[in-house]
Amino acid sequence: MNGTVTVDASLCKGCALCIPVCPNGLLRIDQDHFNARGVHPAELHDPEGACTGCELCATICPEAAITVYRDRS
Repeated sequence: MNGTVTVDASLCKGCALCIPVCPNGLLRIDQDHFNARGVHPAELHDPEGACTGCELCATICPEAAITVYRDRS
């Protein structure tokens, strides 16, 4: 099963709690952009489509800034 993650940058506070829980190491802090809070938000970096949609990142996010989508085909 493949998945993808979207991060609502306007909600993200840059706490990075999502990064170590990703079993495939696909999340990182976006060093190129700031949000309205003045922090670098998290982002998905998955060029090879390795996200499984496990939802661990969304579960740990204290701001509910992460949405996980799964391809069930």
